[in-house]
Amino acid sequence: MATENTKKSVIKGLFWKFMEVMSVDGVSFIISIILARILSPKEYGELALVNIFITLANVFVVYGLGTALIQKKNADSKDFSSVFYFNGALSIVLYFTLFFLAPVIANFYNTPSLVPIIRVLGLRLPLASVITVQNAYISRNMQFKKTFWASLFGTSASGVIGIVMALTGFGVMALVAQVLSASLVNCVVLFFVIKWRPTLEFSWSRLKGLISYGWKLLVSGFIKVGYSQLSGLIIGKKHTTEDLSYYEKGKKYPALVVDAINTSMGSVLFPAFSKSQDERAHLKHMVRKSISVTTFIMTPLLLGLAVLAKPVILFLLTEKWVGCVPFLQIACLYFMLEPIQTANLQAIRAVGRSDVILWLDIVKRGSGVIMLLVAMNYGVIYIALAPLGVALLASIVNVVPNKKLIKYSLREQLLDLIPNLIISALMGIGVLVVSKLLIGAGLANILVILICVLAGAIIYIGLCFITRNKNFRYVIETIKEHFPKKSTSSENLKQLEIEEKGE
Repeated sequence: MATENTKKSVIKGLFWKFMEVMSVDGVSFIISIILARILSPKEYGELALVNIFITLANVFVVYGLGTALIQKKNADSKDFSSVFYFNGALSIVLYFTLFFLAPVIANFYNTPSLVPIIRVLGLRLPLASVITVQNAYISRNMQFKKTFWASLFGTSASGVIGIVMALTGFGVMALVAQVLSASLVNCVVLFFVIKWRPTLEFSWSRLKGLISYGWKLLVSGFIKVGYSQLSGLIIGKKHTTEDLSYYEKGKKYPALVVDAINTSMGSVLFPAFSKSQDERAHLKHMVRKSISVTTFIMTPLLLGLAVLAKPVILFLLTEKWVGCVPFLQIACLYFMLEPIQTANLQAIRAVGRSDVILWLDIVKRGSGVIMLLVAMNYGVIYIALAPLGVALLASIVNVVPNKKLIKYSLREQLLDLIPNLIISALMGIGVLVVSKLLIGAGLANILVILICVLAGAIIYIGLCFITRNKNFRYVIETIKEHFPKKSTSSENLKQLEIEEKGE
């Protein structure tokens, strides 16, 4: 019964988290297209430069303690309030540090206009400190329906603000206002939709217990985020702001696919994994299903986007953004490896081994820094390829601890992945052939995209039927289970799970 309840909570949580990410990313997608058509790559590049430092400072607020609140079995109001006050004080210190360092950062890039951008955008830090605790409460109680409305309203309202300011000539400050207002509205809406409120309680002993778990994740997060921002730091210093904007925009659209699927599953599965941390066989089954189903959905989407990168960019953003096409294609390959990394890391976190997470990140990011230092001497494209090398390494390294922790070996993971990869590769080749024929015939970009998407879907689904792909059957049965008229779907799904466990 506990297993069945966990499964229902996971599926319900996945539904609302997926709806949240899809809706928010859908609105963000439309807004970003409008803003990219109004503003220039140079203005996006300035925001990207500032975001490097805001993102690094934000790690101290977001990583560690929020995850510790979710992982702790008996976290109560005193734990949440202690983290709330500590995070709030820390965020204020970080904000004023950035405020006074703004001229130094601007001088580093030889761009004086960055000073006001840093000082305004830095206000995200105090807001993030509050949102982190709110999201921990929501994740712990699997109340993802509530973040759906907060995120959707915040994104929509901030998009309107950004577009109006861009049209009235505010330039890069329109992007700053969009980002900042999204966080503000999200924070306010969550305040009214969740029951938790900070109380006048603070416990150093409780906080120390949470820090003892969370500090390793904080260091791990700083290494991870610091590495991810290092590419932008190098490009911004050695190349132009336009190069940086192409690099960042190229990553953005594949990230939308990843956020819609991988982030949804990661947000929901960590609390679910944590509840099963003492039942290693069940935890292994959940991790296995997470990896196989996520790659089944995500891989064909990313491969298709990589193949259609040029017509997509020309149609959505016009010729001025065509420079981001190669970066988009590289990012698709990079993000394709995310499900493997995420599920393995979530399992390690769930069993409380934050020390393992730290050591893994030291190895992976250390290797990544070496790759970047070598790549920076050969141009922007090679800098973009370095994270792909790290992703390949991470996909292997992250598996090693779980062979011992949950008895899920590299061989088993490869066997779960290979069927998905083969049919995705065949679909990608098919879409590539079709796109070349259509472009050669002189069809408009939108027609090329629509016909290729339809062809890709037909090829992929057809291959799933021919190969009797288990993940395809699982997804279909899971969908059917939630339609009352299909009375036998639940039995079919349970039988499918029994067959897979038997294998």
